[in-house]
Amino acid sequence: MTSEHPRFSLDLKRISGYQFETNFDWEAASLLLDEPAPLGESKGPNASRLVGAAVGNCLSASLLFCLQKSKQTVRSLHTHVEGELIRNERGRLRLGQIEVTITLDVESEQPQRVKRCLDLFEDYCVVTASIRKGVPVRVAVKSPRGELLYQAE
Repeated sequence: MTSEHPRFSLDLKRISGYQFETNFDWEAASLLLDEPAPLGESKGPNASRLVGAAVGNCLSASLLFCLQKSKQTVRSLHTHVEGELIRNERGRLRLGQIEVTITLDVESEQPQRVKRCLDLFEDYCVVTASIRKGVPVRVAVKSPRGELLYQAE
């Protein structure tokens, strides 16, 4: 059954320290998340790196999809992402910017099709477009008995 507004879910369970095991709503390997030192042990990516990976993956997949749909032969595609952390007016760390560089080797006898994909692919990237506009986040904290301890929208 498809929905006009598809949903997804994932669960994070604290293992120890700042390490969390993340399980997804489809058959995929769990992912260990961790913070860098001095908080954590860098045994997995942290949230900022996951956001960078999501942006880079979404852009790469969007470009690849367009090129394949246009019957272009992609020899290789490599994506490099750099994120910058900045402090806001209250001194809290925030993602200041994300820079994505895609290195593309495509074999094409129809360069206009490649150009068309280059003109379109960003607009079809769900994650990048959402982050650029800002995504509403609702937060709730509950006790093990289900009592609401905190809620923010």
